[in-house]
Amino acid sequence: MITNMFIKNKKYLISSKIRCNKHRKRILAISQKVNALHAAGAFSALEMVDTIYYKLMKKNSKKKFIDTFLMSKGHGCMSQYTVLESLGIFPKKYLDTYCTKNGKLGCHPDYGVPGIEASTGSLGHGMGLAVGMAHADFINKKNTKLFLMISDGELQEGSTWENMMMAANLKLKNLICFIDHNGSQAFGVAKETHPELYPLKEKIIAFGWECFEIDGHNPIEISNAISNRKTKKPLMIIGNTIKGKGISFMENRPLWHYRSPNPEEYKIALKELEKLDNKNEK
Repeated sequence: MITNMFIKNKKYLISSKIRCNKHRKRILAISQKVNALHAAGAFSALEMVDTIYYKLMKKNSKKKFIDTFLMSKGHGCMSQYTVLESLGIFPKKYLDTYCTKNGKLGCHPDYGVPGIEASTGSLGHGMGLAVGMAHADFINKKNTKLFLMISDGELQEGSTWENMMMAANLKLKNLICFIDHNGSQAFGVAKETHPELYPLKEKIIAFGWECFEIDGHNPIEISNAISNRKTKKPLMIIGNTIKGKGISFMENRPLWHYRSPNPEEYKIALKELEKLDNKNEK
């Protein structure tokens, strides 16, 4: 039993790494068609978004998702776009025409695009949307979950904490929130600019949530955090991540919050990802 589970987890881990590397390459390719995009913030969220869609969200008999995912961290939407594309939820031409006059996809998610359940991007609003939607599902006795992705920057918005308290009051056990805790913002490091935000886990627990802290780039830890929950409280998962993950010159550098690599930087980044491909295939 233990051996079979180990093998199953290892296979999933390898497949997830290969997929996420493809997602990163796709995002880099799109970055060469537009003046700038939030690549680094998408890279930090990728493993969590990929695991949510590929492992955690339930489907019905027609293979349609019955669980819901909201990307409150709207500027990280490229991580969601590439996963939706890989699942065939929308066609390749959508990303090929990203942020163009006749394109379907903008720099934040828009409701109406296949797979996008809410328009987001104004930080701090996603938690309120999620609480309302999860509460509606709860009172309608739907056996579904609502997965939410927020940024650590959204924890500097009062509306996030107000709605966290409401979720606990409403006992929304069907609400699962992931924090992309890369600790890096447009103009600095969160622990330096907002030191009183920490310790984070203890504050979240004080607001009535169950909370786990994990490696946000490890798909096994991501999925295990769901299976290891012990209460019927809403669940918060702090995913410790690296902004710009996978590209050495991007990692944890605020410069890359909203910037596309130039052609030379693009070649270097692609070579680094190709090395990771070779490592993953072994």
